[in-house]
Amino acid sequence: MKILKKSFVLVFIFAANWLHAQSLTQTLRGKVVDQVTQIPLPGATVMVLNTDPLVGATTDVEGEFKIQKLPVGTYTIRVSFIGYKDFILPNVIVNSGKEVVLNIPIEEDIVQMQEIIVTAVEKDRTINDMVLISGRTFSVEETRKFAAAINDPARTAISFSGVVSTDDGNNNISIRGNSPNGLLWRMEGIDIPNPNHFVAPGSSGGGISILSSQLLANSDFMTGAFSAEYGNALSGVFDLNLRKGNNEKRELTIQAGFLGTDIAAEGPITRNYKGSYLVNYRYSTLSILSKLGVPLGDYITNFQDLSLNIHLPTGKKSSLTIFGFGGLSDQKNEAKKDSLSWTEDFDRYSSNYFSNTGALGIKHAYMMNKNNFLQTTVLASGNELGDKTFKLDDDYNNQLRYFGNFSNSKITISSVLNTKLSARYSLRSGLYLNQLYFSLEQESYNSDINQVQTDLNSKGNTQSIQAFSQLNMKVTEQLTLNGGVHYLQLLLNNSFSIEPRFSASYELDEKQRVSVGYGLHSQVQPLGTYFSELEENGEVSLPNKNLGLSKSHHIVLAYDRSLNPFLRMKVESYYQHLFNIPVKPGTSETYSILNQEWLYFTDPLVNEGYGKNYGVELTVEQFTHNNLYFLLSGSVYNSVYKTQEDTWRNTRFNGNANLSFTGGKDFVMRKNRTLGINIRSIYSGGLRTTPIHVEESIAKGETVLYEDRAFEDQNPAYFRTDVRISLKRNKPKSTHTLALDIQNVSNRKNIFGKYFEPLNGKIITAYQTPLIPVLSYKIEF
Repeated sequence: MKILKKSFVLVFIFAANWLHAQSLTQTLRGKVVDQVTQIPLPGATVMVLNTDPLVGATTDVEGEFKIQKLPVGTYTIRVSFIGYKDFILPNVIVNSGKEVVLNIPIEEDIVQMQEIIVTAVEKDRTINDMVLISGRTFSVEETRKFAAAINDPARTAISFSGVVSTDDGNNNISIRGNSPNGLLWRMEGIDIPNPNHFVAPGSSGGGISILSSQLLANSDFMTGAFSAEYGNALSGVFDLNLRKGNNEKRELTIQAGFLGTDIAAEGPITRNYKGSYLVNYRYSTLSILSKLGVPLGDYITNFQDLSLNIHLPTGKKSSLTIFGFGGLSDQKNEAKKDSLSWTEDFDRYSSNYFSNTGALGIKHAYMMNKNNFLQTTVLASGNELGDKTFKLDDDYNNQLRYFGNFSNSKITISSVLNTKLSARYSLRSGLYLNQLYFSLEQESYNSDINQVQTDLNSKGNTQSIQAFSQLNMKVTEQLTLNGGVHYLQLLLNNSFSIEPRFSASYELDEKQRVSVGYGLHSQVQPLGTYFSELEENGEVSLPNKNLGLSKSHHIVLAYDRSLNPFLRMKVESYYQHLFNIPVKPGTSETYSILNQEWLYFTDPLVNEGYGKNYGVELTVEQFTHNNLYFLLSGSVYNSVYKTQEDTWRNTRFNGNANLSFTGGKDFVMRKNRTLGINIRSIYSGGLRTTPIHVEESIAKGETVLYEDRAFEDQNPAYFRTDVRISLKRNKPKSTHTLALDIQNVSNRKNIFGKYFEPLNGKIITAYQTPLIPVLSYKIEF
C-alpha cells in the first residue's frame, strides 16, 4: 500500500506543478478513399464540426487533405462526397506532440437520392464491412484508456460482452465459454502466431503483449459467426490493423513504466517521397533494474520486443509495406539448497524457461482499376518455447522433472481480391497457402514408474490450404446480406472442412437494427497433439496423427437500438454446437480438448466429443460525449461438453454469468491539461474445477484428481476493480502523459484453484493476482 500511496502523491504533485496553459495547435491531415477499392477520392469535403468559424478542407487529386493550426482538443470530423454517404468520425483527439494522420474509407450511396445520408463510426460495427454480426471495432485509445488494459488488446476485450479472463497473470480469454485456444490472431489481413511474451505451448495468450500501441490502428474483434475470410478458429478473432508512420515529419514517443521502457520513431523515408517508417523498441524495466543491482526476488524475468511498419509507395496505384514484430522473453528460478527454507514442495524446483516469437511480412497493394483492388502478402513467422525443470532430492541433487522444446515456423502466401461489382454488390475472394515446419520435444516425469519418459519427439513439415469467397449485397438501404464459403485443409492427414457462412442485417428504422448470422467453423489441432508418442511392445506409434479438425456450428441473433446519438443498446443471443472434438477414448473417460488451455495433451484421442455453448449478452454503451464514456456488458450463458461416457458436463470455462462496467471521464483542468479518471469492475461466476482425491494424493505425493467427477466444483464468484488515473499536458511541440493503472485496487483474493501440498499433506488454495500498481510516463514530440 505504501507504493500505491506514493504513486498517488506523485500524480497529483505532477498536476500541481504544471504551468499555465498556452494556446497550442497541431496539424490534422489524411486521405479519403473508397471503402471497397481503396481508390482515392479527390474533391471530398472534410469539415471539423462545432468550430467557429467552421474549419475544413477539400481533398486534392490524390484524395489527401490538410488542416493546419487546429487548436488541441477533441473533435468530430464530417466527410462529404457526391455519390457517397456522409461520414462522421467522432472523438478525434488532437494533441500538440504529434500530427494526426487519418485514413478515411467512405461508402458509396446505392440509391443516389437527393437527401443527405449520414454514416457514423459505430464501435458495434467493424472496420471490415463484410462483418454484420458479433463484431465490433476497438480503438488504440481504448487500449490506453481502459483501466488496467495497459495497451493490450486482449486485456481490453474483457470489457466486452461474452469475454472472460481465465487468469489475472496473463491475457488468456474465454469467449462465450470456449477454450482460449479457439482464438485467432491476424495482422494486416494475414494470420500471425500468438503475439505475446511468456506463452505456454499451444496457448493463444501470454503474460505481456508484444504488440505496441504506437503501431496499432483501430482494429476489429469478432466473437462468433465469422464472415468467410476468417478460418481456423472456433471462438473469436482479433483482426489487427497497423497505422502508417508520418510521411512528412519525424516524430518520437518515449515511454517508461513498470512493464517496460520503449521508444517509437516515425517519419518520412526521404524528402519528396510519400513513404514512411514506424518502429518501436521496448526493453523490460525489471531487467534494467536487475542489471543495476536492485533485488527483485528469486525470479529473474526478462523481455524485449521490436515492432515495425514501413510503407513504400511504388506508384500511383501500388505500394509495398514491410511489417512485423519480434519478442524475446525468459524467466529463471534457482531452488535454494537449504531444506529449512522450504515451506512447500515447489521450493525444491528450479526452472529455466524461454519464449521467442516473431513475424515479418511484405504486403503488395495494387489498384488494378476503378473496381478491383488486389492485396498479396508473404509472411514468415514462428515461435520457439523451452522449459527445463529440476527438483532437488534430499541430497540436494537436481532430478529432471520436465523438459520441453517446441519450435514452430510458417511461411504464408496470401492473395485477396476485392471487387466492386456495383454500388450494391462487392465480392472478396482469397487464397492462403501455409508451409509449416515443426520440431517438438517433450519429456515428463511419470510417478507410477518413477522415471522420465518421452511424450513428444518429432521433426518435420507439412502444409495447409485456406480459400474463401464472399459476396456483400446491399439489397436496399435497410437490408444488407453477406454470404460466402471458407475451405480449410491440413495436408498432414488430408483432414478438411467446407464451411458455409451467412449473415443479414435489417434496419427497422434509423434507430433500430436486427441481425442474424450462421457459420460452420473448424480448427486444426495444436501440432504437438498430432505427434504424441505411444510405446507398445517396444514399438513407437503416433496414435493422434490422423485426428480430424474440431468443428462448430454458430447461430447468432442480435437486436441493436440507438437510444440517442451517443448511447446505444445491443442484445445478442447465440448457440454453438461443437462436434468432431478430440476426447480420450473410453466410456469412463472425461478428458476433452475443449478444456485444454495450454501445453499439449499427449494421450491417444478420438474425434468423438461434443460441446454446446449458448447464452444471451447485453451491451449498453455511451460513446465518448462531453469527455464521458461508459460500457456496461453482461452475459448469461452455459458451456458444456460430452465424451464417450455420454454425460454432459460443465466445461472448465462455464462460469454461467459475467458482468462488467468500464467507464471514465476526462476533466479539462485548463486548456492544455487533462485529468483522466477511469474504472473497470468485473463480476463473474467462478471457473470450474475438479475435486482433489486426498487419499490418492497423499499416497503418490502429488495432486491426484477425481477424474470421474471432472469440473463438478466451481470456484467462488470472481470480483475485481481496476482504476486508472492519468494526467496529460500539451506543451509547445510535445505532449506529456503521467498515468497510474491499478489492477485489483481492493486487493481481493480471487481463487484460481487448489492443489495438494506434499510437505504438509494439506489442500492449498491458490489465489489470483493481488493489487498491482503500474506507473508510466510518456512524452510525444
